[in-house]
Amino acid sequence: MKTRKKFLIWVLVIGLVFSYLKFFKHYPHKIDLQAKDDFWGLTYSPKFAQSLGLDWREAYLAILDDLGAKNIRIPIYWDQIETSPGVYDFSVYDYIFEEGAKRDVDFIVNVGWRMPRWPECHEPAWLKGEDPALIKEKTFSMLQNVVNRYKYRPEIVAWQVENEPLLDTFGECPDGDLEFLKKEVELVKSLDDKPVIISASGELSTWRHEADLADIFGTTMYRVVWNWWFGYFRYPFPAWFYQDKAWLNDLNRDQVIISELQAEPWVPYGSLKDMAFEDYNKSFSLEQFRANLQFAINTDFKQAYLWGTEWWYFQYKNGNSAYWDLAKDIFKQ
Repeated sequence: MKTRKKFLIWVLVIGLVFSYLKFFKHYPHKIDLQAKDDFWGLTYSPKFAQSLGLDWREAYLAILDDLGAKNIRIPIYWDQIETSPGVYDFSVYDYIFEEGAKRDVDFIVNVGWRMPRWPECHEPAWLKGEDPALIKEKTFSMLQNVVNRYKYRPEIVAWQVENEPLLDTFGECPDGDLEFLKKEVELVKSLDDKPVIISASGELSTWRHEADLADIFGTTMYRVVWNWWFGYFRYPFPAWFYQDKAWLNDLNRDQVIISELQAEPWVPYGSLKDMAFEDYNKSFSLEQFRANLQFAINTDFKQAYLWGTEWWYFQYKNGNSAYWDLAKDIFKQ
């Protein structure tokens, strides 16, 4: 009888936890979207814009002139700039920085092997399948070329080295290598004196090693995700959870940015381009967008860079301007 009672209690506890993650929204109590000055930024990937069928230049100019974004994180993808060994083409990124400079935009430049967007590691085709040790060796040459090309551009205010480099649970990448990361940071610092940003998962990392290496620490921040066991579920963490993690790692709030704030749907399978309304609305309704924005404000970190710009524009081009319009409102506050 006692065994059965214990079993029933455990079933009840597990059921309550499941319901708490699955069905409770965990929104901030008050949503007014009043952020401090210079708080908002965004990430723009011309590579991902093209994958959605967009004209990447058109989308970029809309970000500059319609949204009015003044803080932009740009990942420089290795497989775009060095399609043949030792032959570099920076034309896409030259255009991005030149147009941004005309409009007083500040850029964070993300460099390395592991970059935002699936499959996370973006080595060129000529390195596919090679020994990871060789790819790491070639990474240093690529870093040197990128930093030396752009270090004199005043619109670039920081380098982000890699993206969530020690996260081993996501992406088609080798396991994180702390010693390799340290050498990358050392190389970038030897070439330029701009601050270095290192990022880590806000929910799946302690931040310890990344915070030790960073001049500015970048946390990713997701609110609704999906996995094979639970389907969609919602992180219950309050804003102070991230503040306390910063404190435990001896980081002041002005040393921390939200490098990737969830502002697009989570894609469990298929592609974002083909996702139907009833599917994307499960993880990223307009109501969820507002809640995520307010949640970022409530952390009181230095800045928040929104993740999903290309998708807002894709929606806008396909007759749904609601996400784009909300983003425009916050960038023009």
